[in-house]
Amino acid sequence: MRILIVEDEPKTGSYLLKGLQESGYGADLARNGADGLHMALERDYELIVLDVMLPVMDGWTVLRKLRERKETPVLFLTARDEVPDRVRGLELGADDYLVKPFAFAELLARIKTLLRRGPVREAEMLRLADLEIDVLRHRVTRAGQRIDLTPKEFALLHLLARRQGEVLSRSLIASQVWDMNFDSDTNVVDVAIRRLRAKIDDPYTAKLVHTVRGMGYLMEERC
Repeated sequence: MRILIVEDEPKTGSYLLKGLQESGYGADLARNGADGLHMALERDYELIVLDVMLPVMDGWTVLRKLRERKETPVLFLTARDEVPDRVRGLELGADDYLVKPFAFAELLARIKTLLRRGPVREAEMLRLADLEIDVLRHRVTRAGQRIDLTPKEFALLHLLARRQGEVLSRSLIASQVWDMNFDSDTNVVDVAIRRLRAKIDDPYTAKLVHTVRGMGYLMEERC
């Protein structure tokens, strides 16, 4: 088991590194976000312990870019304890969130819990009702009919489908699909949803993409 620690505060980083090694884990330490992202992408880790306030690249950005390529479990360890910060971290794809100061015993317990879940593997085929998404070939069909999507439309559909049943905010969709911060004056997400619906929903009786007023969008089959 090898764990990556991304922490810029010297004492905290050294403390975590020593503690995890003494607990029987292999551990590496990155002192800034850019180095942490590089190591996370280039090597295979079972878990990443990630701070938010990092030099060069903050933890939010590290996680967002990591999720574009990998599903390595991430535990945020940060002094940012406001509820919006926790929600943002979880929306971006964090698996757990622990606030500093912390007890090492609790951190270790959370790490063990995350590691017991096992590795997350991206599904090669996603299905919802009569919709099929071949993730590897970027091929989409509904009721046996091929549907041609642009790369961004496919990325949007893939996000909604792999998290079906979850309400996804516009800010989350914008960050995951367009790698941008959501501006309330920008309707790029709404326009993209309309275009996607025109292809995968409008020609069919059963609708799969739904609006949750004031919150965002979700994908699910409704009776």
